[in-house]
Amino acid sequence: MLLVIDVGNTDTVIGIYNGKELVKDWRIRTVNTITEDEFNVIAVNLLTNSDINIKYRDISNIVISCVVPPLVNTLNSFCRKYLGQSPLWVDAKSVNIMPILYNNPDEVGADRIANSIAAFEKYKTSLIVVDFGTATTFDSVSSDGEYLGGAICPGIMISAEALFLKASKLPRVEIFSRPEKVIGKDTASSIRSGIIYGYAGLVDGIVRRMKIEMGTAPKVIATGGLSDLMADVCDSIEEVEPSLTLEGLRIISEKVGKGT
Repeated sequence: MLLVIDVGNTDTVIGIYNGKELVKDWRIRTVNTITEDEFNVIAVNLLTNSDINIKYRDISNIVISCVVPPLVNTLNSFCRKYLGQSPLWVDAKSVNIMPILYNNPDEVGADRIANSIAAFEKYKTSLIVVDFGTATTFDSVSSDGEYLGGAICPGIMISAEALFLKASKLPRVEIFSRPEKVIGKDTASSIRSGIIYGYAGLVDGIVRRMKIEMGTAPKVIATGGLSDLMADVCDSIEEVEPSLTLEGLRIISEKVGKGT
């Protein structure tokens, strides 16, 4: 069994693979101050209360992508103390199965590397991967499987939170469904429309400009927590891959482990 962990700024996603099959995955809140013992309690509870019969002794490999530096030591300690092994940490140095053409490859987030590897492994063509996380990231992959670079902007929920904090008269609204119309008839529907359709315009605009710079017809893939919602309102998104990052971690484990 393979344990994969993707640590984001807002959520941490944990997955268990049996070969190429994602047996189970969980999403928990990222807590910067959590200890290795507290993380162990959470992990044990997730395994115990799931419908799968997997114990720590069944886990033979661990791969982690993390964009939260304070949690690196914590998860290292958890893996060594409770699983008896060290994880493979994803970064530009440890993962050499995709050329990274960034000016400084070390600046590319581990999740963006995993996303790009997984997307290219599946589609084998030029790609733009849009990840709707704490930040919304756009990653460009060439038809030769090279990571070209991308764009980063504030995530949808961050932007919504900034609006609610800075505009005291505006109410908080849920951003989980597509508004029926762009022209809202009350404040809540106007906010929802502005945020969701505004981000749709942002995504389509950046994708259009990236396509021009790439000079190809890249396939546009979406992942992340709000990918289903945004795929419904964005003209440019062609496919949604909810488990793209976890799949990238699995592929990295497979290929790096084999030295390919």
